[in-house]
Amino acid sequence: MPLLECIGLTKRWGSVTTVDNVDITVNPGEVVALIGPNGAGKSTIFNLIAGTIRKSGGTVSFLGERVERLAAVDLARLGMSRTYQITSLFPQLTALENVRLALQSCTRSRLMPVPSKALRAQTTEEAMEWLDRVRLKAHANTIAATLSHGDQRLLEIATALAMKPKLVLLDEPTQGMSVDETRGTVELLKSLLKGTNMAVLLVEHDLEVVFGLAQRVVVVEQGRKIADGLPEAVKADPAVQRAYLGVGHAEN
Repeated sequence: MPLLECIGLTKRWGSVTTVDNVDITVNPGEVVALIGPNGAGKSTIFNLIAGTIRKSGGTVSFLGERVERLAAVDLARLGMSRTYQITSLFPQLTALENVRLALQSCTRSRLMPVPSKALRAQTTEEAMEWLDRVRLKAHANTIAATLSHGDQRLLEIATALAMKPKLVLLDEPTQGMSVDETRGTVELLKSLLKGTNMAVLLVEHDLEVVFGLAQRVVVVEQGRKIADGLPEAVKADPAVQRAYLGVGHAEN
């Protein structure tokens, strides 16, 4: 059974259809990349899945249950976390505090304005472990807003993964990174996912990232799905080459 199953996802803004009857599945432990040219509808699809915008049509099932009417916060509690195209952190809190809040949100004490000493100690220890795993332990007490752009992206990944989701939606995790930072992030994500059953749905423009991480690639163009398959098969698809990879008739 798929972990995530989207059938007929559709979004209309008045007379304009930005997502048109798109099906997407993600299986447990699978890394799926969603790609397409600018304006293809990728971010809208992400927001439809994550419950941040209302669907015009279609269904979303997560863990075998229909969830398209649930808000983003409810999906997070079920085990779906995400990052954003524009970094979304608490900028005036430290790196440690950002991860600790993510961890606390997964506990029964998430609504407590002041956590107990025991919970604070537990989440601090776990947060430091996550910062170490994303190579930010030395910046634990650094205010998030003062971190470099690349380190802010890594911190956001840490906060998403620290919640131990069953599915994480990564929205352009390497956007704005240098070539070296991007390659380092790909290797880091591989190591973080290794040995887990965590699934990933990834939106990314950098094809080196896509083909370095994804086990399956879904391609959309003008709101419609035009390909879905193994990376090498998608690379060779003439429709994908024309629409996205800039070869064949893409220049016309």
